[in-house]
Amino acid sequence: MRPKRARPTTLAAHEVRIIGGQWKRTRLPVADKPGLRPTPDRVRETLFNWLGQDLDGWRCIDAFAGTGALGFEAASRGAAQVLLVEQDPDLVTTLRSLRSKLQADAVEVRRANGLTVLKDAAGTGVDLVFLDPPFEAGLSDKAIAAAVPALADQGWLYLEAPHAYGEAAAQAQGLEVVRYLKAGAVHAHLLRRAQAPAA
Repeated sequence: MRPKRARPTTLAAHEVRIIGGQWKRTRLPVADKPGLRPTPDRVRETLFNWLGQDLDGWRCIDAFAGTGALGFEAASRGAAQVLLVEQDPDLVTTLRSLRSKLQADAVEVRRANGLTVLKDAAGTGVDLVFLDPPFEAGLSDKAIAAAVPALADQGWLYLEAPHAYGEAAAQAQGLEVVRYLKAGAVHAHLLRRAQAPAA
């Protein structure tokens, strides 16, 4: 009787992949960290269909970078500057390693507080801000308030939240809800900053 083959004691590392652009199909590791919830491939694919496939020359901030999936996706599609902001030192190390592996010169990885970085970016005219804070932290409203002043007129804001962000709440922040989808527990929103009135 043959002995049973031992089963592996650990599962392969979780991964997400870059959907399009120059690094299409590149796999990004997903660490086993509390609150780390990378944007699913299908949701990112939908988001970049909404935005258009070419982000050539765009300036972006991924304020709660985590795996870096959103920011690296933007850089893969031609964004000129992508700032990945993350507080966890292990995740920062992984992000820097990926940046080096991909030779992603347009990407900067910064260990910092996402809200602080957004506040410091006020008035800089960012084209796109990604907001995907840990749901349990309840940071959505604070993050939106910090992000809006950093956006260019007609700049884009992508928000993942545990609940729908309504039109009235968006308008109060000077935003409009352009697109929305629900995928499982994730409510994904593409919002746009209203154009400043002419002087």
